[in-house]
Amino acid sequence: MAAAEGAASVPGDYNRAMYDLLETVNDPADLRRLDRRQLRQLADELRAFVLESVSKTGGHLSSNLGTVELTIALHYVFDTPEDRIVWDVGHQTYPHKILTGRRARMATLRQLGGISGFPRRSESPYDTFGTAHSSTSISAALGMAVAAKLKGERRRCIAVIGDGAMTAGMAYEAMNNAGAMDVDLLVILNDNEMSISPPVGALTNYLARLLSGRMYTSAKRASEHLLKRVPGMLELARRAEEHMKGMVTPGTLFEELGFNYIGPIDGHDLDALIPTLANIRKLPGRQFLHVVTRKGHGYKLAEEDPIAYHGPSRFDPAVGLRQAPAGRPTYSQVFGDWLCDMARLDSRLVAITPAMREGSGMVRFSEEFPDRYFDVAIAEQHAVTFAAGLACEGLKPVVAIYSTFLQRGYDQLIHDVAIQNLPVLFALDRAGLVGGDGQTHNGTFDFAYLRTVPNLVVMAPADENECRRMLYTGFSLDGPAAVRYPRGTGPGVPIEPEMRALAIGKGEIRRRGAGVAILAFGSMLKPALEAAESLGATVANMRFVKPLDTDLVAELARTHELLVTVEEHQVMGGAGSAVCEALAALGIEKRVLLLGLPDRFIEHGDPAKLLASVGLDAHGIAAAVRAAVARPKHPKDIMAA
Repeated sequence: MAAAEGAASVPGDYNRAMYDLLETVNDPADLRRLDRRQLRQLADELRAFVLESVSKTGGHLSSNLGTVELTIALHYVFDTPEDRIVWDVGHQTYPHKILTGRRARMATLRQLGGISGFPRRSESPYDTFGTAHSSTSISAALGMAVAAKLKGERRRCIAVIGDGAMTAGMAYEAMNNAGAMDVDLLVILNDNEMSISPPVGALTNYLARLLSGRMYTSAKRASEHLLKRVPGMLELARRAEEHMKGMVTPGTLFEELGFNYIGPIDGHDLDALIPTLANIRKLPGRQFLHVVTRKGHGYKLAEEDPIAYHGPSRFDPAVGLRQAPAGRPTYSQVFGDWLCDMARLDSRLVAITPAMREGSGMVRFSEEFPDRYFDVAIAEQHAVTFAAGLACEGLKPVVAIYSTFLQRGYDQLIHDVAIQNLPVLFALDRAGLVGGDGQTHNGTFDFAYLRTVPNLVVMAPADENECRRMLYTGFSLDGPAAVRYPRGTGPGVPIEPEMRALAIGKGEIRRRGAGVAILAFGSMLKPALEAAESLGATVANMRFVKPLDTDLVAELARTHELLVTVEEHQVMGGAGSAVCEALAALGIEKRVLLLGLPDRFIEHGDPAKLLASVGLDAHGIAAAVRAAVARPKHPKDIMAA
């Protein structure tokens, strides 16, 4: 038998569950053969398995514990994978992965060569759409629904979207578009920001079953047919129905967008979920089901602190997360400390985040300067233009955003900030390879998409102290600037408390050598210096991708036989490309070796192992340089590795 629900909820009282029923479910067809009375036990076992699995590998926990019953109900009612389920963001799909044939591979979750922490089409036919960024599910499911109609195929298309993802404009763009189409589409709002409050109980569960039932919908269609004959009566009846629904449900907005709103219902009550979904499956048109769940459900520590257990590393479920010993500060902490220090010095500073307060290191700032802190929710486009509006009125906005998420606000960066040359500082966290989150979260394109934008200064720190100095440098400018820094800790350089700006567009020589000059950008300085010891090479810390230090490039080209650029960024369009452009503009012919990330998406896994696999550790850099030196020499050689 499975462990009873809540058996793993108290530290010191955790016992490994038995998975007698779960081990019989290798795909949703097995699940659908179970008696409904067995599903409660399956949910208990599945929740215990998720907890045990994540405790060993690390990964997303709170969100997955909250979707156990919803996942079971969806695969029990719908004919997956023929019926399409699109999971928004996808960090709540571990129960889905376990029930769709990947239970044994959960031990490899987010590890090199293992399964992804997000849905991937190449991984399973049950992963109907690859997701990891927010608010794409409704658009994708709508596309699938339209395709099914055009091809004459009868299938249901379901988008499962969280309340956080519903804050993004793209979700409403999709719903607005769907409202004008005659398609069968189900949108499930997984509302997990509130606990199961009294309104989400027996009455609302009953109403959801009633509103999704065939008798209600048949009566509604018949009354609409009759009322059409009486001018004005159909509209009056529609408004009366909306008013009555609005008294017990919050669905008026979704009704106005053209969806039939049902709910809210308890997302942990299988006896409410399954009959409601079964009823909805029979309904034509656009349906919207509001499900209320609780993050961390079933594990008390995660319920009490879902943020801390959002994405934990390995831990003992019987003990819970332990306070990590103080060590080197992460780049996010360096940014957060600088932000507070700078805010005390300049009252014009305001800080903006698109729902990434904890990840971006802004918790202390939000507590010390609440009136100058703005979390705009998952709305990257709005965040950038909001910052532009603040800058127009004399404030100094700092937008803290992950490199991969700024891609979603690129037009606003150009149109609203750069063209108007507004003083907005972009603090780009998670630049380069990020580890377990993999290809969807790697920040490997920012050099390329930023350095092409006029008026924008682009900086890449090599260590913690340089990061602080660059943040101050960018903040001091009268135009836009970006500082991109990696996830995790730096090399351990002591941080100077005073604010000191860098000379714009100026790098520095960090090691003198002969024959080979390595031009290192950002995080690659440390392995470049290590490689240079065995090569006898010169190493330059370039600091700026834009404006590039062309004087330093020209000097190194004149005094060395081979230039080597190294960056934790794609080679195509990156900092090495900028160096080649500068040499061409200067009319200098020189052998250049470009080292960086290859033209492919890099998998999830340990960042150090990933960097080594693409030759961006000290050993790989030295080997690539030796191979280049050994090749026949031609002054116009440009080599990429």
